[in-house]
Amino acid sequence: MTTYTADRKGHVTENDSFQDRFLEKMYGSAIGRALLKPLVNPVLSEIGGRILDSRVSALAVPAFIRHAGIDMRDYEPKKYWSYNDFFTRQIREGAREIDMVPKAFVSPCDSRVSVYPISENCHVKIKHTSYTVAELLKNPVLAKRYEGGLLWVFRLCVDDYHRYIYIDDGFESRRVHIPGELHTVNPVANDVYPIYKENTREYALLKTVNFGTVLMMEVGALMVGRIENVPLRGRVKRGKEKGNFAFGGSTVILMTQKERVLPDPDIFMNSEKGIETRVKLGERIGVSEVLDG
Repeated sequence: MTTYTADRKGHVTENDSFQDRFLEKMYGSAIGRALLKPLVNPVLSEIGGRILDSRVSALAVPAFIRHAGIDMRDYEPKKYWSYNDFFTRQIREGAREIDMVPKAFVSPCDSRVSVYPISENCHVKIKHTSYTVAELLKNPVLAKRYEGGLLWVFRLCVDDYHRYIYIDDGFESRRVHIPGELHTVNPVANDVYPIYKENTREYALLKTVNFGTVLMMEVGALMVGRIENVPLRGRVKRGKEKGNFAFGGSTVILMTQKERVLPDPDIFMNSEKGIETRVKLGERIGVSEVLDG
């Protein structure tokens, strides 16, 4: 399955990496899915995480930086003591600009974003797979609050910056952790498994100043045994770090209520065509529909 991404200038790129082809073969056959089954188990993922926390794993860092073409000038200079130490690296101050215009709806992370309408009966179709918001949250009462709204999927790849921020000033509720498996969040898996209702995830409600009550969810993925959020603080600020993922691809999901946020036209049109849009942490991706805030 060929996937496509676009930058904010409208340039579309076909994605056909070795990783994509490998995962398509594995998820596309019964034998491949059987071989993958042990890997998506959280226990094995935790063991893998311990290996990536070991000092010897740091030996893999230079080769990964070269292969992925990561510009390390964006990050604080330091010696990495493990692969996960590198993977959760801190970005240099000023390397990402947070749009602080009150009505600007910003990306919580570096990622590939798609936006999907939530129907009046709380269904949402991601690629070729249909979900209900109640399945995603395991809470049908809460799901009703997002009826007619939007579901934003921010898919992080292994070469992305894996820290994420609060998207506005406001208050954060208690967090809800939903245990599950750890499938890859690559689109090839979504055609086989309903990954966003099977994978380990954690969410909280953000009562924001400019966008109503936004639900923010982190979804773990293949070889991501840890969603590492900062301690719950109650009052939050736009641009402040909320947490990070350990190794692997992973996803942040936002849900916005009906008539609260209008996506930027390029992101909305790309999503309708099945094209993901590359965005940076803090970059505007939409605007508040309530102009007086």
